[in-house]
Amino acid sequence: MGEEESSLLNQASYTGNQRLKQAILLVSSLISVSHSIKVFTAKWQSVRQNLEELFSTLAAVENCESGENLSISIAVELILVTLKTCDELSQRCLDVSYGGKLLMQSDLDMLSAKLESHTKSISDIYAAGLLAQTYAIVVPRPNFPASRDDVKFYINDLLSRLKIGGGEMKRQTLAALNEAVLEDDRYAKSAVELEGFVNFLVNLLDSEESEIQQEAAKSVSLIAGFQSHKGVLIGAGVVAPLIRVLESGSELGKEFAARCLMKVTENSDNVWSVSAHGGVPALLKICSSDSSSGSELIALSCGVLKNLVLVEEIKRFVVEEGAIVELVELASSKDEIVQIGSLDLLQTIAYRDSSIRETIIKEGGLRALVRIMDPKSSVSTKTREVAFRGITSICSSSENLISILINYSFMDHILYFLRYGEISVQELALKAAFWLCGTSEEAKKLMGDAGFMPVLVKFLDSKSFEIREIAAEILSSMLVVSKNRKKFVQNDQNVGTLLQMLDPNEVNCGNKKTLLSILMSLTSSNSARKKIVSSGFLKNIEKLADEDEVSDAKKIVRKLSSGRFRTMLNGFWHS
Repeated sequence: MGEEESSLLNQASYTGNQRLKQAILLVSSLISVSHSIKVFTAKWQSVRQNLEELFSTLAAVENCESGENLSISIAVELILVTLKTCDELSQRCLDVSYGGKLLMQSDLDMLSAKLESHTKSISDIYAAGLLAQTYAIVVPRPNFPASRDDVKFYINDLLSRLKIGGGEMKRQTLAALNEAVLEDDRYAKSAVELEGFVNFLVNLLDSEESEIQQEAAKSVSLIAGFQSHKGVLIGAGVVAPLIRVLESGSELGKEFAARCLMKVTENSDNVWSVSAHGGVPALLKICSSDSSSGSELIALSCGVLKNLVLVEEIKRFVVEEGAIVELVELASSKDEIVQIGSLDLLQTIAYRDSSIRETIIKEGGLRALVRIMDPKSSVSTKTREVAFRGITSICSSSENLISILINYSFMDHILYFLRYGEISVQELALKAAFWLCGTSEEAKKLMGDAGFMPVLVKFLDSKSFEIREIAAEILSSMLVVSKNRKKFVQNDQNVGTLLQMLDPNEVNCGNKKTLLSILMSLTSSNSARKKIVSSGFLKNIEKLADEDEVSDAKKIVRKLSSGRFRTMLNGFWHS
């Protein structure tokens, strides 16, 4: 044993934790001083980074029973010697009293190397299990809003604790990281930019300790929420361990893993990576009927699959594995998030694929969608919106399917919501009626027979401009059918309301061009012309006819002024 080491041994045996505290305070002071040095800034930045890592490592060791550990005591004494040298060099640089630039640069390089060596030495002692952890304390997060340097220092400290900490310290450190990222985006940025941090997180996904795995999965999921950071996660190989978490992790860990996969697969370039590592079967298993997975996990898995099936080969594999049957069953779930997730996925799979649409119908998918639209179903408006989008996607180009849809009472459900639904549901029902009306002439006739027109007329006076517009458009489309025009005219209130809406002073009027188009279609009927003339609202049409841009008003006036209506009309206008 050398003389210097023997001296350190004797000194260490008497100082214990006091010398460790002294080293921590001295490192902290030197970090602060280093910011004031204006020469050799690049060299001092490197020194400062090593000081910060050493500080975090020593602070972590302070939480352990290290006072009686000879290896730590000797290491601390060696660190104090190096810190004394660092202090001397900092003073010389502050006073600009160094002998030569090259010599000082060399001294600073040697200082950085020694500090890095000390950090490794302490970490090795901890990793060897020579320290007993008494309690795990993660340093307090800087107050919001923290400076950039404080954020960076905090992240450095967390990484040191992850490297040398035991199970409980790792868990607390990951939890602290997640809280920090949720509070301030800059912590995520700093973690991604710190060399080795993301790789360490990815490695922790394979931890045998469930709580560590969960927190690590949450960490990478939070980081994946930033578009600019996704590439770093992929580069660190995050996909394979995430899929392993999906296969054998805890329920909560699986949820975070699925959430992260959903975010990274928003970029189609990452889809094949998930497939290559067996992600598709793992996700399908979660969505299967014999799965014991919770609602949140199933919905998230559907979200990941929704991104994956945009690749044709993966979509074919999913269908061949029997996913359609499972998804149709999930669409009948009592959990809203499961319903919405499965419906969204079904719609994506069916997009522009007639054979898959036929499979969905064959397996009862269309009936399940219509059942969600049933007023007796206790589902939310959001779920009905998703179901409606699915219906329009599946039935978009087949009159035969429209007939099946109507046989399933889809039309009756829409009419019920138009009559008795809340405003949000009525808006959805109007959109559904608009779509149905545009599918075929037969649909228009059936809607007329079912009693849609009187209900739609009432919406012409709605406070919502959008509702008035949609109602007018549906009426205009339905009245193309002669049978519907006759029914419409038979109800005096229909014609009266329509004319009233054309009053220039009417606040809640819809698009006058659409309303005039409806009125124009009605003038082909003698009874309609009589009702228009005798309604008392002809002055409204006359005023509109004076506006050059409203040509339909002029056509209506000319039509009403011709033939046997001329005398009656003149008499009315001059009375």
